[in-house]
Amino acid sequence: MSAYITGMSNTSFSAVMNLLRIHARLAERFAAVLGSVHGLALNEVLLLMHLERAPGQRLSRIDLARRLSVSPSTVTRMAAPLEKLRLVGREADKRDARLAYVVLTASGQRLVSDARTTLEGLSAEVFKDRWTEAEISSLNKLLSRITAAQPGDIS
Repeated sequence: MSAYITGMSNTSFSAVMNLLRIHARLAERFAAVLGSVHGLALNEVLLLMHLERAPGQRLSRIDLARRLSVSPSTVTRMAAPLEKLRLVGREADKRDARLAYVVLTASGQRLVSDARTTLEGLSAEVFKDRWTEAEISSLNKLLSRITAAQPGDIS
């Protein structure tokens, strides 16, 4: 047996399985609403949100890949339709011609602002009538400990 399998307690395993299950449900629900309301996939909105929070509203494809937990080539495939829609642009680095940035446009800023409002409403529905503000705050703090080392907080 793997060290990962034998070293994991039943409680840890159960917690991880619950996180994976809720991730799948939330991603499915959020993707459906974002697609119907804004015409974008969840990962596309997350890409725009990372750009919105970045200094100068621009990031390299490698930085975006790290923040989205995808490959740089996936970022390239994701950015192409967003460029056609003029939600993002491409900007060369002034010092290194090999480096290019994905940049949020004015249209992208408006859309990401609207999409954030949609996501905030969907997020409120997740906890509606089930959780107190204190419980949500505690959960947020606990989950933040897991994601603390990951770049690019967009909340």
